[in-house]
Amino acid sequence: MTASTTRRTTAARSRLAAVGSIAVAGALILTGCGDQTNDSGSESTGSKSAAPLADKLPQAIRDKGVIKVGSDIAYAPVEFKDDSGKTVGIDPDLAAAMGKQLGVTFEFENGTFDSLITGLRSKRYDIAMSAMTDTKDRQEGIDSDTGKKVGEGVDFVDYFTAGVSIYTQKGKNTDIKTWSDLCGKKIVVQRGTVSEDLAKAEAKKCTGGKTITIEAFDNDQQAQTRLRAGGAAAGSSDFPVAAYAVKTSGGGNDFQLVGEQVEAAPYGIAVAKNNTQLRDALKAALDAVIANGEYEKVIKKWGVEDGAVQEAAINGGK
Repeated sequence: MTASTTRRTTAARSRLAAVGSIAVAGALILTGCGDQTNDSGSESTGSKSAAPLADKLPQAIRDKGVIKVGSDIAYAPVEFKDDSGKTVGIDPDLAAAMGKQLGVTFEFENGTFDSLITGLRSKRYDIAMSAMTDTKDRQEGIDSDTGKKVGEGVDFVDYFTAGVSIYTQKGKNTDIKTWSDLCGKKIVVQRGTVSEDLAKAEAKKCTGGKTITIEAFDNDQQAQTRLRAGGAAAGSSDFPVAAYAVKTSGGGNDFQLVGEQVEAAPYGIAVAKNNTQLRDALKAALDAVIANGEYEKVIKKWGVEDGAVQEAAINGGK
């Protein structure tokens, strides 16, 4: 996810910070806890036993016992499918911990990132949880490319902080250190993300007849495949995702991070503007798992401690 209403971020769709820590995530991937796959192809996490915060939920959700989650499940280590097909990662683990507090199951349904807010608006999902950067444009329903209002916007419950990074094929394009170094080159990104926003913004600054060629894909894995094959000079993702790819792709031999991460901003769980009761229940659940130590366990498990928050916030994005 960036500034447009369908992105994970805006000038900051980031997802994290700490390459050394990401190495831990690589080692833990096979033991990561995830959801149980059901016959409909969606994934669920949670518990319906003793739930101290169940009465905070809207009655309709309590009756169903399920919170439907829209998510782009191709963004390791935040959310992705493991070798057995389970949805695993930071978001599913946090959702499972929150489910214990609320007495519901969080059922993850896969979708392309740039369609998640639309799915939320159409009530296909109750929430969107997908490393989505909380931005003012998304809160207000503004398309960051045009500056025009395209919807009523969403509220966010913020739970993590991350920035955006550039990565290249290992040992190649060593002249790329900053975004301005991309002028005259091609970059691959996921469509509707802060990375795409940043590339578009930087392209407008290029001089000498140069520009940045931007190739956008439905998901980050497709962008990585293109870069791995030599189809671009660089790629960009939220820091935790870029660092995870550098650590794990080709046994650590495919990619390298370049430069510093930029545009650090909060990840938020997106909720419809008119669903304040659900929003507040989610915040209460997040605060509870932060207080009882479950949040810290998840963050440490995936090696992303540098992105941890001390408390949940509502609409903290700028």
